[in-house]
Amino acid sequence: MKNFITLLLSLTLTAVMAQNKDTQKADELFERMAYSDAADAYKKLLKRGKGGRYVFAQLGNCYYQINDLKNAATYFKRVVKGRRVNPEVFYTYAQVLKASGKLSEHDLYMNKFADAKPEDSRAKAFLANPMGVAEMRDAFPAFDAINMSQLNSEYSDFGSALVGKDFYFTSSRNTTRKKYHWDDQPFLDVYKAEMVGTTIKNATLLEGDVNTKYHEGTVAVSPDGKRLYFDRNDYLDGKYVKDENGVNQINLYYSELVDGGWKGVYPVPFNNSEYSVGHPALSPDGSTLYFASDMPGGFGASDLYRVSVSEDGSFGTPENLGPSINTEGKELFPSVDRNGTLYFASNGHLGMGGLDVFQAETTGSNFGRPKNMGGGANSAGDDFAFVYDPETETGFVSSNREGGKGMDDIYQITPKIPPCDVILDITVVNAYTDEPLFGARVSLSDGSSERLSTIQTSEAGTGQITAACNTALSLSAQYIGFEPETMDIAPSGNGSMSKTLKLKPVEAIIVDDKIELETILFDYNKSDIKPQAAFQLDRLVEIMNKYPKLVVRVESHSDTQGEADYNRSLSQRRAEATVQYVVDQGIDASRISGEGFGEDQPLVDCGDNCTEADHEKNRRSEFIIVNE
Repeated sequence: MKNFITLLLSLTLTAVMAQNKDTQKADELFERMAYSDAADAYKKLLKRGKGGRYVFAQLGNCYYQINDLKNAATYFKRVVKGRRVNPEVFYTYAQVLKASGKLSEHDLYMNKFADAKPEDSRAKAFLANPMGVAEMRDAFPAFDAINMSQLNSEYSDFGSALVGKDFYFTSSRNTTRKKYHWDDQPFLDVYKAEMVGTTIKNATLLEGDVNTKYHEGTVAVSPDGKRLYFDRNDYLDGKYVKDENGVNQINLYYSELVDGGWKGVYPVPFNNSEYSVGHPALSPDGSTLYFASDMPGGFGASDLYRVSVSEDGSFGTPENLGPSINTEGKELFPSVDRNGTLYFASNGHLGMGGLDVFQAETTGSNFGRPKNMGGGANSAGDDFAFVYDPETETGFVSSNREGGKGMDDIYQITPKIPPCDVILDITVVNAYTDEPLFGARVSLSDGSSERLSTIQTSEAGTGQITAACNTALSLSAQYIGFEPETMDIAPSGNGSMSKTLKLKPVEAIIVDDKIELETILFDYNKSDIKPQAAFQLDRLVEIMNKYPKLVVRVESHSDTQGEADYNRSLSQRRAEATVQYVVDQGIDASRISGEGFGEDQPLVDCGDNCTEADHEKNRRSEFIIVNE
């Protein structure tokens, strides 16, 4: 699959082409997309001691393009340790790590990429949901995916177009073709199979004028069945055209149904020998043709476009689908269902693997925000060419995921019935300031010894966890410098709920909802604030200024010496003097109150046998946090 995709991408890779005398031969092989041969040439340079970061980066790119993730990681690792690393190297290496299941390392290099290119939409998507990849992989799969083993071969099979009982797809199984220098597989052809009952089988090479000795790819058939769009190497009427760099691009063509066969091959007017146009798809009424292209003026490596198709078959002017669909990465393989929903593959939006499948609902003349299609449709590998019929609730996706029969396989998909879920929208804040806590770790459990799920909060202090409904749950949040907090959640039905966990900063003088100060000393039988007491109360003022929502109650107590009524009155005066001092330092009077309890609440209940040490413990002021 990647051989055909990258033909459509004009080699927008991580390394900057910097040909020199030593690397010229290897670079020429790389530019021609002969990646296996290029890798061998670059490795020969290393053996001769003529390697460097450029050569290591090129080797990483070569192995990435032929899906050799182990070797790609080996060489990219040598590059990312240096200085002034191309941000795209960070990004590509992160994708290799993700596809290899190394999510912690993926996160590390995505953060480096985000630091280097903070305005990149891929960086923004990652920072908005840093645990997104893990969450998607842990989530309940959206689809069942069954390998169509009766159709797939040991070669590359991908792309699906079901028209009545005719099933069109692309394959490299035609061993009579020459082998392509990229992956040593035969050139691609269009095949047609038939649906027999519920099984698609009996694949044969598509008859007519569509297939040639070069690559032919995915197809789209008009609603009346009379026109077939397909992409092919820039090859028409026996002419094989290359761009100014010697690269043959992909172009878009169509053929007409004549006497039961596809006759004639006609190029669309927006083809160009300097860039690629391919991956055709049609709107339900056939009036709009969607396609992928790396033409100038796009947002990334390849973008999705649409163009109007008039009743007479002529075309309008191509229109880019815009930045909500297209990213700095690659958007490919569009399809549109009968309801107008757009499906496409992308490695620019946040996904589970290399290419992921996304959907965007129609919003009149445009499309809404893309949504990842979830597990089953997507995997840790490359998933693409997704087509779906919402009426029959069946569809197809192509993938190089583990466990396949060939390099790329076609899978039949059906939605999975989701379990009863409750969506927990979680916010973690500073208990005293309500400021969001970015990167707080929130865990979900159901009373068992193992955690069910763990997330990290976004910059807004928010995160989302999907949990089983009708189950007693517990949320816990942790953040460096703050006390952990736990919240019990009662069983609830299918739906969503919002929960806020308020974490208290670890302050040396805040213990168990009390502000602990040294003993506030008063002269005998007086309530004036002495300098030592003022010093301690200034610490209270500092805490209350730091946390402007803090409300405190001062509770003054006396020892048991003297008359009880007198002691109560004296402690009340001392509480009032304490409150007044704090208010005089600028604290709003509504945030602090005081009450004297006399000898009614002794800390040491020693009766008539109190020692002087007991009396000192009972003579105290306590500062109770009554509101946060």
